[in-house]
Amino acid sequence: MPQTYIERILRARVYDVATESPLTHAELLSKRLGNQVWLKREDLQPVFSFKLRGAYNKLKHLSPEARGRGIIAASAGNHAQGVSMGAAKLGCDATIVMPRTTPGIKVDAVRGWGAKALLHGDSFDEAYDHAMALVEARGLTFLHPFDDPDVIAGQGTIAMEILRQHPEPPAAIFVPVGGGGLIAGVAAYVKYIHPQVRIIGVEPEDAPTLHAALAAGRRVTLGEVGLFADGVAVQQIGKETFRIARETVDEVMLVGTDEICAAIKDIFDDTRGIAEPAGALAVAGLKRWVEREGAEGLSLVAIESGANINFDRLRHVAERAELGEGREALFAVGIPERPGSFLAFCRALGKRQITEFNYRYADRCEAQVFVGVELPGGADARAEMAQHLRAKGFAVLDMSDNETAKLHIRYMVGGHAVGTEDERLIRFEFPERPGALLSFLSGLGRRWNISLFHYRNHGAAYGRVLMGIQVPGAQQPEFYRLLTGLGYRYADETENPAYRLFASAG
Repeated sequence: MPQTYIERILRARVYDVATESPLTHAELLSKRLGNQVWLKREDLQPVFSFKLRGAYNKLKHLSPEARGRGIIAASAGNHAQGVSMGAAKLGCDATIVMPRTTPGIKVDAVRGWGAKALLHGDSFDEAYDHAMALVEARGLTFLHPFDDPDVIAGQGTIAMEILRQHPEPPAAIFVPVGGGGLIAGVAAYVKYIHPQVRIIGVEPEDAPTLHAALAAGRRVTLGEVGLFADGVAVQQIGKETFRIARETVDEVMLVGTDEICAAIKDIFDDTRGIAEPAGALAVAGLKRWVEREGAEGLSLVAIESGANINFDRLRHVAERAELGEGREALFAVGIPERPGSFLAFCRALGKRQITEFNYRYADRCEAQVFVGVELPGGADARAEMAQHLRAKGFAVLDMSDNETAKLHIRYMVGGHAVGTEDERLIRFEFPERPGALLSFLSGLGRRWNISLFHYRNHGAAYGRVLMGIQVPGAQQPEFYRLLTGLGYRYADETENPAYRLFASAG
């Protein structure tokens, strides 16, 4: 198998459209981690992503007859742009089926290359099904985003460049993983040339396609995948990519949203470039691996795979980066409701920078304060700070890892509600398209009262909604059956301590 892919990679036709991206030394990150960190800058490609390599290589290897029938692909972003540019270069017609939730900037980019963008469905799966129906109806040629030998070989040219650009074989190469085309191509080439180099995949904790497949020894389909790192939000690893990965990948690291945001900031600090969440995955995994291993003095490469991020999402990234780096903690702190308590609390904090302070009177005896505190860094500093406050007599709950607190409650601190008995707190994800909220509320009907509502959007395909709904106990089984039938992803947060402390009926 490796020999076959070595030949395919060496013969890959990518440089008609792609550039040999630089291998940039990340000086600040290297000093901080005590290792030599290198970034493979695929964000600098003409379409700001590595996907152009595989898409064009596949197009170039198609017969004139197959190209002449017209090309079709399903994608919400980077693959779409790679196919569109490649088709424009070769003068063939291209149709890209994209979910209706795709941000306009990506739709415009596809159309800018002369391709036809068809908006269908609310998810990649729905767009993919429609594309396959068009293949059947019109005889179009489908370009798979990752599970194709020519696509894999095109992505493998990145490994060829890394080994040429780096003076000695690096200790490890960190690769973001979605459908697996990139890691399959990179691993096949590197392991054939330098088998001692570790190939480490990196996935979001809420989209562990390769991690789950390796653990099970077979491909698995995830029921749900997180959407923050949308470039790798794939429910199942490819068949061919998994066949290669299980023979060549050493391990897979899983990272959280806050760690990804911190990695985006790290890349910006070193390069002044802004990676998309999937593009920063490899750096986040590298950092976690270094911490876990206690590694020092090694040469480590992270593939920065793309920079197609909507500007609106940057506010969310900025909010979460300090938490991801361990330089900020979020606490719920109980203090006596009497004059001088705030002053005593602030003295207990000392000269530490307060990043956030939310309070609303709710009880005569005790006040609940939602506070953000800047820390030197790391979970140990967070635990020490919490213990310090407890020693001063304050009740402290660490909410730095509480997703509902970070997404919603921190913006809603206004005192406990009155008259909201039987309130259930539900967190939803809504597709960002006209009429989505109206459709949801229509499905919910008028039977139950909405007692709380908070909406957050980060420029992604899905917005976040926190909703309080008053449902008497006897009606709750019917209520949850209805929620399931509506088809929106949801989580019950009624017992979340952040809600109990700051927003419930008390």
